[in-house]
Amino acid sequence: MDLTGARWRKSTKSGNNGGDCVEVADNLPGVVGVRDSKDPAGPALTFDPAAWSRFLASAKRG
Repeated sequence: MDLTGARWRKSTKSGNNGGDCVEVADNLPGVVGVRDSKDPAGPALTFDPAAWSRFLASAKRG
């Protein structure tokens, strides 16, 4: 999957203490990218937007 043009962002809850975080790029059509902020040049996972929305809803429910 080509993630060229992805705008990666971290949660605002991650703070600026250099902690390890997951970054998400949801600006590309038809795909959501997820990567490890410690290794931005490393591999990224990709999800279809509906699956990502279901994951977030489930995570928020606990």
